Amino acid sequence: MASSSQRVEKPGTLEPQPEPGSGRELQSWRCLVFYLCFYGFMAQMRPGESFITPYLLGPKNFTKEQVTNEITPVLSYAYLAVLVPTFLLTDYLRYKPVLLLQGLSYISVWLLLLFGHSVLHMQFMEFFYSLTMAARIAYSSYIFSLVRPAQYQRMAGYSRSAVLLGVFTSSVLGQLLITAGKVTFQTLNYISLAFLTFSLILAMFLKRPKRSLFFNRSEPAHGEASPSELDKMHPGPGQPTGRKLPGTLLAGWRDWVLVRMLRELGASLRLPQLRLWSLWWVFNSTGYYLIVFYVHILWNVVDPTKDTTKVYNGGVDAASTLLGAITSFAAGFVKIQWALWAKLIIGGVTAVQAALIFLMYSTSSIWVCYVSYVLFRGFYQFLVPIAMSSVPWSSESTRSLPLFSRPSSHSSFPTSGAWASRSIPSSSSTSGTLWCCPLPTSWELCWGPCGISWGATTSRCPWARS
Repeated sequence: MASSSQRVEKPGTLEPQPEPGSGRELQSWRCLVFYLCFYGFMAQMRPGESFITPYLLGPKNFTKEQVTNEITPVLSYAYLAVLVPTFLLTDYLRYKPVLLLQGLSYISVWLLLLFGHSVLHMQFMEFFYSLTMAARIAYSSYIFSLVRPAQYQRMAGYSRSAVLLGVFTSSVLGQLLITAGKVTFQTLNYISLAFLTFSLILAMFLKRPKRSLFFNRSEPAHGEASPSELDKMHPGPGQPTGRKLPGTLLAGWRDWVLVRMLRELGASLRLPQLRLWSLWWVFNSTGYYLIVFYVHILWNVVDPTKDTTKVYNGGVDAASTLLGAITSFAAGFVKIQWALWAKLIIGGVTAVQAALIFLMYSTSSIWVCYVSYVLFRGFYQFLVPIAMSSVPWSSESTRSLPLFSRPSSHSSFPTSGAWASRSIPSSSSTSGTLWCCPLPTSWELCWGPCGISWGATTSRCPWARS
């Protein structure tokens, strides 16, 4: 990666990977896409989820203090404890076992909701729910492991649309059953359990990938340099060219998966733009999930109605999901120099979110609470895709390609900008075509032959990620 004044060119001698062809390959690819999206949709069908807090405070007869101080906090602490181990297991076990674990955890949540009676049962329910949240990474990672890099952006759009449609449909269905159908919370939870059982059955028939990002890397393709060959061609700091590292444990620690992940994290955080958005993502997401976890308790305090047909949690969740989908989609079309205005935008949006939280806290109108919550989630969903794309090299994009891979063509990079051909400077001894694509920041991604001289910089081979 390089700035607009220092471009990095990629080797242009490799043949591009083919798109799905006609016949059986294309049909198989379409069936796989449809099945994955259908599974993602069905896994979100939990119409009783929006009404868990009213269910605990109502039919389950737990007090407000028990729900606030003894039950709900378990979710936050358990999620913190299981997030990193689940992420590592997701990669090590190659996704599908973690998806099955997620399905079993969802079923455990609703079984405990239906048949549990003590605070301890509800605390276990929150623990299993934290497992389902931590395992969400398995679905998106699983999808990218089955398709070519050129199809990443399309698959991301399909899978995200399926998930958002599932959440929206689930929330609307739950609200209609409560308000129009006058279904009890207990019955709604039985319906949720039936949907979740079906989604677990779907997960059993998912294809298990043969590779993953860190623990199960694929072997080099025919004619492609292996990681050790690339290390010889472009040695790292302190590693002389042509000299092999001694085969000792001390020399091999740099290749350990966890060490490699920490090195990549440290190198990424040296980029100011990436550091800014990462810090925003960490702290804003913390506040976001705390609001999501506790807002239903607040609504019950503002409007402690006993009439279940007037509880509109499902409708509010549906509206916030719809607004979040719209703002996420709109964020992709906003033309702003984020490298210049990022701090102002982050500060302004965060200030508005804080004002909305204070409004929910201070108002006595349940409808003001509803509207404030919908807007709060909409602002968060607006900035999330920008945070993913407004860094010199998106974290999602770098994860889409293996660490030492050589992309097959410029179109293999999952970028949102348009590629344009450039003329190679006459000062270069190399001939060929140079393709460049503007990134959301002032940086530019270029693909072309090795050895191009551009100002005081000459591209190196193989290309290095920096």
